[in-house]
Amino acid sequence: MGATRATIEGVRVRADQRGAGVGEELFTWAIERARARGASLVQLTTDVTRKDAQRFYERLGFVASHIGMKLPL
Repeated sequence: MGATRATIEGVRVRADQRGAGVGEELFTWAIERARARGASLVQLTTDVTRKDAQRFYERLGFVASHIGMKLPL
């Protein structure tokens, strides 16, 4: 039951451009590209300390569903 997933990572909007709709435009474009390519899901990662970003993603419809972990080498 595999499916194509789109992954969004490393998104940055310059501080003086935040709140102007730039991020929403980027995500709208990325989500539409994923849909056009047959993806059944869009997933992203975000730092747990970025509460404003998390609220933004939730406003776009993303749901926190996993805990990510990493091991620095």
